[in-house]
Amino acid sequence: MKKSNIIWILFLVAATVVIVTRNHKKNIYRTETGLVFGTIYNVTYQSTRPLTAEIKETMRQIDYALSMFNDSSTISRVNRNEPVAYDPLFAKVVKRSLEISEDTDGCFDITVAPLVNAWGFGFKSQQFPDSATVDSLRQVVGYQKITLTPKGEVRKADPRVMLDCSAIAKGFAVDAVAQTLQQQGVANLMVDIGGEVYVKGQNPKLQDWRIGINKPEDDSLSVNRELQAVIRISRGAMATSGNYRNFYYKDGKKYAHTIDPHTGYPVQHSILSATVVTDDCMTADAYATSFMVMGLERAEAFVRSHKRLQAFFIYAEGDTLRTFVTDGLARMLVEP
Repeated sequence: MKKSNIIWILFLVAATVVIVTRNHKKNIYRTETGLVFGTIYNVTYQSTRPLTAEIKETMRQIDYALSMFNDSSTISRVNRNEPVAYDPLFAKVVKRSLEISEDTDGCFDITVAPLVNAWGFGFKSQQFPDSATVDSLRQVVGYQKITLTPKGEVRKADPRVMLDCSAIAKGFAVDAVAQTLQQQGVANLMVDIGGEVYVKGQNPKLQDWRIGINKPEDDSLSVNRELQAVIRISRGAMATSGNYRNFYYKDGKKYAHTIDPHTGYPVQHSILSATVVTDDCMTADAYATSFMVMGLERAEAFVRSHKRLQAFFIYAEGDTLRTFVTDGLARMLVEP
């Protein structure tokens, strides 16, 4: 064989090795796991380098804007009626919250915090209110009691009004982390914060992502992992709200964490869990909570009239579990 041919073959082999090595680096899927907002997060993404710092910084910013457990956060200072500098993350969440409150006739309401606390599901110690206390607290609950100025400032009609964005903040955090990853050039990713999820592209098996919906069994320790259904999705967000994890019993009666802003009492509807799939997780998170407040019949009618929302409701009919699934979500279902 001519020397020139040998050199040419060696060059091709070297070039192939370089290409394969580069492709291997590009195909690395990384996983970040930890605790944030009182829950577990899992982030899986394909990247040539770890993006741990970027992910944690995004979560830190959201914690500073929206955490009720952080005394220095924007929302804590607003609740104490202190002067607050413009916070774009806080303003964005409040704006979207008010839009969804209007759309759901107040079934979603970030001013419900005093009632949530009174029933023992907030950031204060558990209590049990009487009817007079509930009626009194209802006077300072209602999304119409807050406005967002063009400058992004929250104005309260009553200084006793208290905000709680916990029913939308996790979804917003999911979106924010996903956006951070995409800004770093990540095309394949899954962000999961406490069961609220956003996915894009393909999973490590180079397939669409598969996201499970848990069976709504009483599970205050979050140890149950039995699935009711699994959806297959390549881009979009999913959030689930349910009364099967955050609850307590008093005098033989179960009290769950979803409070109806209109009545001031925990909901007693037949819906056990509401899953929403849509474009962004902030929206999915808020509407999932709204459907738990609405109840089955109203929630079914609502989701049928909102084509951008796909839903999976699990509800009780006597001792039997039943499901309602929109047509769009039914097409995403695969075998668990």
